[in-house]
Amino acid sequence: MRGDTLEPLRIQATRGMTVDTQEFHPEPRVASIVAVHDKPQFIVNVKETGKVMLVDYTDLKNLKTTEVNAARFLHDGGWDSTTRYFLGAANESNKSAVIDSKKDKLEALIDVGRIPHPGRGANFVDPKFGPVWATGHLGDETISLIGTDPKGHPKNAWKVVRTLEAQGGGNLFIKTHPKSRNLWVDTPLNPDAKIAQSIAVFDINNLDKPFEVLPIAEWAGVGEGAKRITQPEYNKAGDEVWFSVWSAKNQQSAIVVVDDKTRKLKAVIKDPKLITPTGKFNVYNTQHDIY
Repeated sequence: MRGDTLEPLRIQATRGMTVDTQEFHPEPRVASIVAVHDKPQFIVNVKETGKVMLVDYTDLKNLKTTEVNAARFLHDGGWDSTTRYFLGAANESNKSAVIDSKKDKLEALIDVGRIPHPGRGANFVDPKFGPVWATGHLGDETISLIGTDPKGHPKNAWKVVRTLEAQGGGNLFIKTHPKSRNLWVDTPLNPDAKIAQSIAVFDINNLDKPFEVLPIAEWAGVGEGAKRITQPEYNKAGDEVWFSVWSAKNQQSAIVVVDDKTRKLKAVIKDPKLITPTGKFNVYNTQHDIY
């Protein structure tokens, strides 16, 4: 699309054969699109076919698209800390697919927990295993930490080096920040209201230490409602974490701001315009793939 007017410049089909049974799929969905940092290319996860499309948009009249076989059903994902490797969830296959954006190929297909749902994931340095990227899961309580440093820690690269246990299944987003030592894990789709209405936070410096549970919904003070806590998001400075308190459209919702260092309540934002808030994104962190 043209950036200023959103006029479509080229429409490209995602229809094609599935990676496993080699059957034609007439209407596969695009689950995520990310831009490569150092060249004119989009990485496109096509959900039902299990293919990753690497689209070089240098010449729209002679479009170059590389199809990479991954696994079904592709969903969301994010970059490693170097922004060379894109790690995407193949949720019903219980795998994470690693795409090398420099070589335009599949680097690895990694077995993780039940139905991975990383959002963009979380990058940090594990005190024992080095740089890792983390994903939570919809189908179980685990957090999978995948080694992402093939040069510095080759024995740990592209494998699950550590598995953490959080509150329960139903995780949608996991988040940290380069200036933080906290790892935040939500569970908004857990059937237990107490778990869905709170957040688990791990100490990255001591991952063997039990997680702390913070009662975000209670802090919001919004009255009746589902009050599912979702999508921790850092501010640019990395010293605040913002949470969505997600209730039905006819009930009060809110945004709760927590001090990252003290893990204490900092502010509650309420407004009639806050109707079922879920995703919210700091512009700087999103532009620079900081997560």
